[in-house]
Formats: sequence, C-alpha cells, structure tokens
Amino acid sequence: MNTISSLTFGSHANVFSQNLSVEALRERVPAVFAESAHERLSSKYTFIPTERVLSGLLSAGFVPVDARQAHTRNSSLLHARHVIRMRRRFETVQLRDSVPEIVFLNSHDGTSAYQLRLGLFRVVCTNGLIVSRGAFPAYCVAHRGNVVDDVITGALEMSERFETLATQVERMEHRTMARGEQLEFAGQALGLRYPDPETQGMMPVQLLTSRRPQDLGDDLWSVLNKVQENLIGGGLHRRSAAGRLMRTRRITSIRE
Repeated sequence: MNTISSLTFGSHANVFSQNLSVEALRERVPAVFAESAHERLSSKYTFIPTERVLSGLLSAGFVPVDARQAHTRNSSLLHARHVIRMRRRFETVQLRDSVPEIVFLNSHDGTSAYQLRLGLFRVVCTNGLIVSRGAFPAYCVAHRGNVVDDVITGALEMSERFETLATQVERMEHRTMARGEQLEFAGQALGLRYPDPETQGMMPVQLLTSRRPQDLGDDLWSVLNKVQENLIGGGLHRRSAAGRLMRTRRITSIRE
C-alpha cells in the first residue's frame, strides 16, 4: 500500500508557508493514520484511511501546509473529524495577500464523508478562509467505491477554479463600500452567528473594527476580513440574554 512515509516533501509549498512533515502530521492529526474505522460502524462502511487518500493527493502535486482535528469526549482521537489544508506544489495564481488552497475534511466515525472545499489563506492575519458552498459547491465522496481516485479527481477539478476565485477576490478589493453598506453587511454576518436578534447583545458596528493596519479600508475584501476576524476571533463585548456583560468566544470547532 502506498503511504505518506514513502514520499518526500519539498522544502516549501510556496513562498509563504512550510510544508508539514510526516512527524508533524502524526502529532497534530493522529486520525490521518487510523488503521480501522470506529467499532460502532456497520460492515457496509468502507474504511479507506486518510493516509492513503493524502498520499494520492501528494502524488498529484498537492502538499499539506496545516492540519488539525476535533477533540471531543465522545470520539476516539483516531476516528475524529479532521481537516488538512493543501496547496499546489507549484502555484501560478498570485494574489496580493492570499494563497488559494484545497481544504480536505474527513472522519472515521461516520460523521463525515470525504469533503473538498476551496479555501484561501490570508498571509497578513494567518487566517484560513473557506469559500461558501453557494459560491463554489463542495466536492463530497462517500466512504465507498474508488475513494482515492475520486478525491484526487475532485481536488484537481477544484484547483482549476483557483483563477476564478482569484478574480473574485480582486473584484472585492476594487469594490468600495459606503458606510451604510458596511453596516448592513456586518449586520447580516452577525445574524449568521447569532440568529436571534433579541439575544445577539451586540451591534454590527463592533464587527467593523480593524485589528491590524492591513485591514484598514472600505473595500469589500477589507470589510469581509474585518467582519470574519471579529466573529471568529472572539473577544468582543456583548450582553447575554440575562443582561450580563460578557466576551464573545473564539470559534475553534471544525464543524462551526
């Protein structure tokens, strides 16, 4: 069986980030190297280790640059949901502050199929953005059939959309937003995080605060990054339903 350990990694995926070594992958995401599925799954479940799929992606020209997995009380570390960020070994798509990626998700406990999503890594804030399904649908492969070939095909097809994604980012960088538009944008984002307006306990304007000089600006790309940084990073003051002043928490869950 072809394994990751039999392949050599280049020194860098691109100018921005160093590849993950096999040792780093084992430490961060032991579920990649699971040798069997969770015991509760039926015989209809076809176990294909993530290691084998990842090995195929490496052979196809992708390299892992980051990885993590869920840590829950009810799931074994070897079977938990895990995510690996992949980049093409030689990237031709150039953006001002971002690198296009394939975000690869899987689990061995029956909670997730193999999923491929388009992503962007923004260098100035080291944030990994995942593109919405509405803009670019996810590529899902069930745990049956020729999984490895299907995932590789999906990754190659999705990487062909990098140029389209880059074009949209550049359009966002050139789209100036009026203050009212920014507030409306932030308000809709706040509603995604806290669907009940009566319990939001904070104002949309709080999401428009720049946490770094590179986020200053009224273009759509800057506004998007300010809003997502404030929502994901937490640390904002809000009132609870009981009226108590509290800070929003940082989102670290893979599912969230």
